[in-house]
Amino acid sequence: MEHFEIAALLLRRAGLAAFLLIGAIGAAGAAEEVFTVANYPVEAQAENAVAAKDRAIAEGQQAAFRSLLKRLSSVTAYAHIARLKDVNAGDLVEGVRVRSERNSTTEYIATLDFSFQSRGVRDLLRREGIPFTDEPAPPLTVIPLLRAGPGAPAKPDARWSESWSGLDLEHALAPVRLEGLKKEVGPETLNALAGGDGSAMRALVASYGSELVLLALAERDAGAKRLNVTLAGRDAVGAFTLRRSYRVDPSDPGYASDLAAVVSLGVLEGRWKTSKIAESLDAPRADLLIAVEFHGMSEWQDISRKLGATPGVEELEVAGLSARGARVTLRFSEGPERLAEALARQGLTLRNAGGNWTLTVE
Repeated sequence: MEHFEIAALLLRRAGLAAFLLIGAIGAAGAAEEVFTVANYPVEAQAENAVAAKDRAIAEGQQAAFRSLLKRLSSVTAYAHIARLKDVNAGDLVEGVRVRSERNSTTEYIATLDFSFQSRGVRDLLRREGIPFTDEPAPPLTVIPLLRAGPGAPAKPDARWSESWSGLDLEHALAPVRLEGLKKEVGPETLNALAGGDGSAMRALVASYGSELVLLALAERDAGAKRLNVTLAGRDAVGAFTLRRSYRVDPSDPGYASDLAAVVSLGVLEGRWKTSKIAESLDAPRADLLIAVEFHGMSEWQDISRKLGATPGVEELEVAGLSARGARVTLRFSEGPERLAEALARQGLTLRNAGGNWTLTVE
């Protein structure tokens, strides 16, 4: 949990509620959105304002890049990611957008969005053999509630809700929609769900009109100086109940709430990542047979060159070749649909007609 705590501490210093990750600016498709690290706080001092800004951006993009790699990969790969510290994040930055900034003659403080090149990041992770996913989970409805103490009724709480809403829930790898407590959901349902009674889910599903609903119940324990948090419900992976406890610092009581929200979102993302990465590792590596259509040998040479240079394409072989067409076989671990997306960026169209794949120039 160390990286979560470090992120939360940095953001508290910058006056933010949590570590935010949002979708890539201007990118098409939900999978592209996870390649932007947004609302990231940076701060640096130097001999002059320009040098301070350059240093803050350089250090910020390196830190944001590490966070992105952790976002996409499993926690079991974090040790491998740590060995990528010498990778220059600037080579993979697609854009930087300023949310807010202030500076003096020697200091620069800002909140920035770092947008990274999706293809470049994917290629890096593949080359390093690091399993990852960039596919977002279906949206999850989260109901943040607070108990003032043991036995107290669960009620909406502005501070606890703010800790969640401060996160970029829309573009997270496990997207979240916050909802208030509906009047038809009684305390017995909440108590049952928090206690691990899965049958209480039926009431939530009926009230919120979704199978994916999660109760995020925080409970203050003033005597023990702890904030106890229970996540109970069903996300895209399945039903689960999780309880965690956070120490409350009397000098900064809001920190525990912010940290709990950051970690809770991390848990949801971690569950989804583990599921999707396991699926990709277990997927059969079947050869894909493609009929290639072209108008001459120069066009065929261009197509074959682009196919061979496409990241992730393996064991490319030509099974047959004529003056106007060819048959090729290849392997692509992410499936033909993702291959079609990659080829489209190179001006090639891969179509499926009745189970037969055809490749042409656009």
